[in-house]
Amino acid sequence: MNESPLPPEIAEWFAGRGWRPRRHQMAMLDSALADKHALLVADTGAGKTLAGFLPTLAAFCPSQFGEAGPPEGLHTLYVSPLKALAHDVQRNLVTPVEEMGLPLRIETRSGDTPSDRKKRQRSKPPHVLLTTPESLSLLLSYPDSFELFKDLKRIVIDEIHAFATGKRGDLLALSLSRLQKIAPDMRRVALSATLADPEAFRAWLAPWGDVDAVDLVEGEAGAPAEVEILLPQEERVPWGGHAAIWAIPQLYEEICRNRTTLIFTNTRFLAEYIFQKLWDVNDDTLPIGIHHGSLSREARRKVEGAMARGELRALVATASLDLGVDWGDIDCVVQMGAPKGSSRLLQRIGRANHRLDSPSRALLVPGNRFEFLEATAAKDAVDEGQRDGESFRPGGLDVLAQHVMACACAAPFQEMELLTEVRSSLSYVDLDEAAWERVLQFVATGGYSLEAYDRFRRIVRDKAGIWRLTHPDHAQRHRMNAGIIVDSEMLTVRFRNGRSLGKVEERFAASLSPGDTFSFAGMSLEVESLKDMDVIVRAAKKSAMIPSYGGQRLPLTTHLADRVQAMLVDRVGWARFPDDVREWLEMQDWRSAMPGPDRLLVESFPHAQREYTVYYTFTGWNANQSLGMLITKRMEDRGLAPGGFVANDYSLAVWGLKPVDDPAPLLSPDILAHEFVDWVQDSYLLRRAFREVAVISGLVERQHPGKRKTGRQVTFSTDLIYDVLRKYEPDHVLIEAAWADARARMTDIGRLGDLLDGAADNLQHVKLERVSPLAVPVMVMIGRESLPQGSVDDELLFEADSLAGAAMQPDAGI
Repeated sequence: MNESPLPPEIAEWFAGRGWRPRRHQMAMLDSALADKHALLVADTGAGKTLAGFLPTLAAFCPSQFGEAGPPEGLHTLYVSPLKALAHDVQRNLVTPVEEMGLPLRIETRSGDTPSDRKKRQRSKPPHVLLTTPESLSLLLSYPDSFELFKDLKRIVIDEIHAFATGKRGDLLALSLSRLQKIAPDMRRVALSATLADPEAFRAWLAPWGDVDAVDLVEGEAGAPAEVEILLPQEERVPWGGHAAIWAIPQLYEEICRNRTTLIFTNTRFLAEYIFQKLWDVNDDTLPIGIHHGSLSREARRKVEGAMARGELRALVATASLDLGVDWGDIDCVVQMGAPKGSSRLLQRIGRANHRLDSPSRALLVPGNRFEFLEATAAKDAVDEGQRDGESFRPGGLDVLAQHVMACACAAPFQEMELLTEVRSSLSYVDLDEAAWERVLQFVATGGYSLEAYDRFRRIVRDKAGIWRLTHPDHAQRHRMNAGIIVDSEMLTVRFRNGRSLGKVEERFAASLSPGDTFSFAGMSLEVESLKDMDVIVRAAKKSAMIPSYGGQRLPLTTHLADRVQAMLVDRVGWARFPDDVREWLEMQDWRSAMPGPDRLLVESFPHAQREYTVYYTFTGWNANQSLGMLITKRMEDRGLAPGGFVANDYSLAVWGLKPVDDPAPLLSPDILAHEFVDWVQDSYLLRRAFREVAVISGLVERQHPGKRKTGRQVTFSTDLIYDVLRKYEPDHVLIEAAWADARARMTDIGRLGDLLDGAADNLQHVKLERVSPLAVPVMVMIGRESLPQGSVDDELLFEADSLAGAAMQPDAGI
């Protein structure tokens, strides 16, 4: 008799490869045998995916099921934040399943899955279904979901850190509650390599937040990562910019040395730009690919397959390949620009080698001097094993509204039973009955301001207190429009023969005319025509124009911001920096002062007939943008004639016609209680937030049978409804949801509040005769971003060299 809980089929498979099951893999099997939920935290390359699926593989071993035969129906769900990850997991699971000879069918389901296969999966499901939170929610909206999931045994949630704290996590939490109701014996499993607070994720994973119901399994430690910061060989570290184009020749040399190099960028625009620059120097015509979320499914699959087969020497990618993708032949990972967080960097570094016992090698390529400090801070955090991440917050009411509608599409429901089910998820455990009633009334009528319109009447309560759909057509409309990710409206780029290359944002497409050229998907294209939701193109000669995308910026984590500020006041530590960076900091220290963890430095100086004030906040771009809006408004009120502002993650520069003699009144905490409210009410922020919650909640539908609304049409519809609700129903549940988004996600209001609360005690105002060294990186951005209009309508373009020359002159006193 086999004394190990590992079935002989699996034990022999391990032995045949000269491997041993790792301790954490066996611990996950033990948790399953003990009928426990489990959270596995293990380094990249530690075999987390196999650990998560080990109990499933064991259940399908002939030695375990014997004459009774293998389990029937859907046994295990695997939920991934990325389509690419689900497909990669399928590839990596099929091989061991086939080699072990297990009777296990594995399939994927996402927005890219053909409709006929989706339909078949509901009537004849595989044993293992790999999917995303959105596709799972849609499956739960069908009446046959109760039959489909009734015998579900396990759900494996991969890379839980990537989405549990956001709205996709809210949707998944609600789906988990529904699945648990349908299949009470289902056990939940979550996997991650980068959790800063495992206890919080244990509570999120558990039904009713019962931490004791979830085993915490910690993986074996892997080899420490080898992280280097790439520096210019002959030039100096740039003052400004994020693209790090200076590094292209050195990066190409790195590609030539390696078998495969994976190059990460923080935006789709930068991915296209870096890819183009690499091809400009690719004299050896090495196979270099590009991957981002706006490329067509065919283009992404082609690149993923080529990487899996080892056919590419380099791949430029965005966060579309951040998570879990297992390509063992990657020699080096390159991060272009600042990493913005140690956990994100660890995740990306882990794509190199992807083996626990081999060190992953990574290069960080800073675009400017502050990014060098941030890269150094991130490297230190990785070396010390320190992780960061977002904290949990109450679940979104717009997401709850979408889930309620999904439940109604599946079957009539009793409201208190559904409320109990919803409250079993940590995201909604504190949901009170008043808020629940408001959500129900919204789904039922749209709210009292909209209830006169039949199209908003989606569910109705009968005399027995049961809620049901008012018409079956609402189920189809829900399934066409449900989802959490609300991107800007996209137009498809395709050749005349119909072949699709991917998508560009509508606002970029609107700027194009026939004959214009742009680079996309690694090709130079000429616009032939714009037709409906398509941009028809043909091959063209080289073009320098690249599509711009309005996606949200990656936020600088508080953890890295604190580390950078600590570096600035650690004068002894400056000795390890390159000469030009060290001289930059030393000159700043001599001429002005240094911002630090407990000091808010504000500098004022004249330049080019304008008066400038620079605030060193380290609160991230979103918070600094909000602060800039508020400060310029206060300056207007005080007659200081502001001209505009520009922000980066580290600082905010505001200019005007008159000097700011005392910045303290501009930074008083009551700015958030009064001006912030007024500003958000009247700004695009709340309208944009409302547009998103209106789409997520189902109030505004983007898709109709045979037709899709343009972004302009969606914006017009949501703006119209927003104006009605603000006037007649300002306490509408979606106005509340939009406020929550505008305050938290779009403006980082919590970080801004902490900054302002401490400003009175920690403010140091330094008046200078000219620009300071530390101000140069933000000053060189002026004129290179669209600027808000103020009392002075002025767009100045500063050259870095002239600014730096003024800043670094030793005779420039205070």
